[in-house]
Amino acid sequence: MTGTTRRLRGAKTEPKGSRGAQSPAARFVAWLARPLASFHLIVTIATLLTVLGLVMVLSASSVEAYAERGSAYSLFVQQAMFAALGCVMFYLALRIPIRKLRQWSFPMFAVSVLALVLVLIPGIGSEVQGSRRWFDLGPVSVQPSEIVKVTFVVWGAHLLASRRSEKATLKDILVPLVPAGMLVCLLVVLEPNLSTTIALGIVLAALLWFGGLPVRLFVTIAVSGVVAAGVLALSAGYRSDRMRAFFNPGEDPQGIGYQARQAQYSLADGGIWGRGLGQSRAKWSYLPNSHNDFIFAIIGEELGFLGCALVLGLFALFVYTGLRIASRSVDPFLRLLTATATTWITAQALINVGYVVGLLPVTGLQLPLVSAGGSSLAITLLMFGVIANAARHEPEAVSALQAGQDGRFSRLLRLPKPEIYSPAKAEAARARSAAKAAAQRARTERPRQSDRSRQAQPRRGQSGAPARRRSPESRGTSSLRATRAWEPNYPMPHARERGRSR
Repeated sequence: MTGTTRRLRGAKTEPKGSRGAQSPAARFVAWLARPLASFHLIVTIATLLTVLGLVMVLSASSVEAYAERGSAYSLFVQQAMFAALGCVMFYLALRIPIRKLRQWSFPMFAVSVLALVLVLIPGIGSEVQGSRRWFDLGPVSVQPSEIVKVTFVVWGAHLLASRRSEKATLKDILVPLVPAGMLVCLLVVLEPNLSTTIALGIVLAALLWFGGLPVRLFVTIAVSGVVAAGVLALSAGYRSDRMRAFFNPGEDPQGIGYQARQAQYSLADGGIWGRGLGQSRAKWSYLPNSHNDFIFAIIGEELGFLGCALVLGLFALFVYTGLRIASRSVDPFLRLLTATATTWITAQALINVGYVVGLLPVTGLQLPLVSAGGSSLAITLLMFGVIANAARHEPEAVSALQAGQDGRFSRLLRLPKPEIYSPAKAEAARARSAAKAAAQRARTERPRQSDRSRQAQPRRGQSGAPARRRSPESRGTSSLRATRAWEPNYPMPHARERGRSR
């Protein structure tokens, strides 16, 4: 009995000691169930990638910056300035109401397209190495093609969300989104800038895919885009050289294949653990653009395979978080916006890593938040801020914030509380907006009908008014949708959708 009693006591006391012990994976899963987990993940990922990028830009650019400008910190200081600007833009994106974001989507897109046109004009845009891509604003340069990525994502998501709520036809979905995307790509090609053109093509494809385009038509458009990209890649001398270097790397190892070969040497030199932070040998003018397009090779050389795995793991966590936010959002606009932005940023990162390791031809796309490039860093942080704003509009997050369960970070930044999105109120607001538009059309048609009646009376000799003819504006809803999609200030139901009906 004594042994049995001891065994029973041991069986009772064993769970008591292990009740509070959980594995790290179980604790992480429990943390993910919190209402603001997505928001904190986005903020953490953006912070880690930005800090890592600043450290690696300082390490990779110090030698060439000292040789060219006399200071090892010149490029790093410029990158830090844009990082600070990006943090401000991140904060502003967190505070902007979703209703205002949708209202301003088309004006911002139109301004960015105008900037793309102006940068091509000699004397306005500055030309560097045969490309006219930048506006020189004193000590800094701004690249309009980076800005148009964000404005195209926001406006495209707003347009498709509006069309889907109106049950628009396939033609109304494709127009004006696809023509606008082709126009933007054409303007960027004229700079010339094939890498940004590829990024814009990815944005357009993501919008069409998440917008519900039929698979057959989507494949047709995707194949046409790939063919166009191939033609552009072979049309210019430097682009065709990159393609030849990719398909035949041993043809000219000291010429067109030099950069890609040196990047692979840097990755191999790092091994598992790396040579140590700041100990790269490739940055001593052996690897061109080591701080920009090929910074992933410097990460592999100094931090080794583990450093590369950390970068890839952060982007993988970003993919999970972005798609999680998109799947949890009840607002169609936020679903399209978050999914498209996640696809664009992730695809750009994968393309950059792909050509550094030799799996893709060199395109010049930067590693988001890590590569040197002020405009790219600030604009990407702005997009992360928009995604974080969408994370605060998840239904569980809205309920928690409305109940006063603000986190320490939200209280520190004094962020406004998001408002609840109601599909029923959204549908009622759309009905009221359609009724208001119909009443306005009726008021504008009434004077026209009276004028036509007065003109027809002497000719017909009748006292009655002629039969009413349908004006071109009332022959269908497609023209109304097309007009509303392009007008920046057409009645927005989003405020009433969130419970602020009058």
